[in-house]
Amino acid sequence: MVKKNPVEEARRYVDNAKTLLVEHGELDVETRSYNDPKYVKMAGNTLWNGVLYILDAVFHVRSDRRRHVDIEDYRKAVGKRDNKLLQLVNVAYDKMHIYMGYDGNPYKPDCDSCFHVANDIIDRCALMLPKANA
Repeated sequence: MVKKNPVEEARRYVDNAKTLLVEHGELDVETRSYNDPKYVKMAGNTLWNGVLYILDAVFHVRSDRRRHVDIEDYRKAVGKRDNKLLQLVNVAYDKMHIYMGYDGNPYKPDCDSCFHVANDIIDRCALMLPKANA
């Protein structure tokens, strides 16, 4: 199995989420909202998975496979090392996972901000990875 660069892989998730909204998320220009929450949910979940991918590469939260990993596990691991990153993770959880992923919040400016947060998390985590992985 070929090891993937975690930063590139996380960015691929972001690109896939963007593609979902651009190609399938019909935008109502007047309300600046997507008409179909299905694609907003798919994009939000894809973004969130990209964030989890890079967090796992840096913090190895999933190394203990005996139990289900919870957001609190990520918060604890990130909080021990970087409080600013923890703030970003909390925003990502609320906006990507809950508002986009579960609720399908269709408002485009909210969705756009999720892409910015995902990229900020990836950028910050990339600095924490050993140079061979970054």
